Amino acid sequence: MANSTFAEVQTSIFEIVSGLARETNAINLGQGFPEGLEPPELIEAAVQALQAGPHQYPPMMGLPALRRAVAENARRFFGLDADADNVMVTSGATEALADCFFGLLNPGDEVIVFEPVYDSYAPIIRRAGAVPVPVQLSPPDWRLPFERVAAAITPRTRALVVNTPMNPIGKVFDHDELRFLADLMLRHDLVAICDEVYEHLVFDGARHTSLFALPEVRDRVARIGSAGKSFSVTGWKVGYVMAEAKLLGPIARAHQFVTFTTPPALQAAVAVGLGLPESYFSGLKQALQGRRDLLTDGLNRIGFVARPATATYFAVADVAGFDGADDDLAFCRRMTQEAGVAAIPLSAFYEKRDLRGYVRFCFAKRQDTLTRALDQLDRWRSRA
Repeated sequence: MANSTFAEVQTSIFEIVSGLARETNAINLGQGFPEGLEPPELIEAAVQALQAGPHQYPPMMGLPALRRAVAENARRFFGLDADADNVMVTSGATEALADCFFGLLNPGDEVIVFEPVYDSYAPIIRRAGAVPVPVQLSPPDWRLPFERVAAAITPRTRALVVNTPMNPIGKVFDHDELRFLADLMLRHDLVAICDEVYEHLVFDGARHTSLFALPEVRDRVARIGSAGKSFSVTGWKVGYVMAEAKLLGPIARAHQFVTFTTPPALQAAVAVGLGLPESYFSGLKQALQGRRDLLTDGLNRIGFVARPATATYFAVADVAGFDGADDDLAFCRRMTQEAGVAAIPLSAFYEKRDLRGYVRFCFAKRQDTLTRALDQLDRWRSRA
């Protein structure tokens, strides 16, 4: 017999869309993997570490050099006062999320998640015995609905999951929103699990801020980062958790029995990457911002309605005027098959699929890939 939680989970929308893109030879702007952005210094550091060894189990908490590098990078770019003792290395941010849910939640606990929400959160929360409680953010501004969040709190609420910068909509939570959440945490004795994997991918002079930076709730925050996003190496699966000892302890005990450790050569290379000069990180932002503008401007010319994302890899486009069916999943299938361009329906990020008419395109692709995709969409639109 299958586990009841995972038996009810359908195939990931990302796997479905990527599979359809392969079948039809479509340009895949659905799944969020970048093209041509990996820093050569990072790759060379990985080669050297593989050649030098060792190749055995590294420490469970992670290589000391990487733990120090994570803390120093957070201090250098985000003003966070932390050290290596506050850091644990994981096999990707998804493992870090699982460790946090398994380590901090008990059966029956409720967890506030903000929709549109990344699809891995709910199944892992449920497998931990807890209950995800969705609160919707609404287009086009995607502001945090303070009254609805407050109304969702019950005596069983244990945690908030705060994804900023936010996949899939590119939202960055501002000071007022974070202050509101911090006050809720103090009033109701809550913890926050903060998915901040896009911390270095914020555009137009905006600045990423973490709940971990607020001294009064710092000891209630587990902050998650990812080398995959910061260095465009999503296949490496190197993540990290930053938290005070009272939270990091139970999270580490969960990690001990999930993956235990992460490949040492990749850890050594990521430590080098996190120490790269500011020019690398600003250059990555500029490159992605240029690709964002290319895609967003092109989509708007064709007939979509897309606002420039403040962060992440993704542009969200309103297709209401483009497709009268108001079924974003059917629209994405048709667009992949007829236009040869794949995207993700935004309704996949809502448990009840009750917000439709929007799709998510990934702009972390080579400019020629984006230009070809826009040309194909334009020709498709002209034939309609």
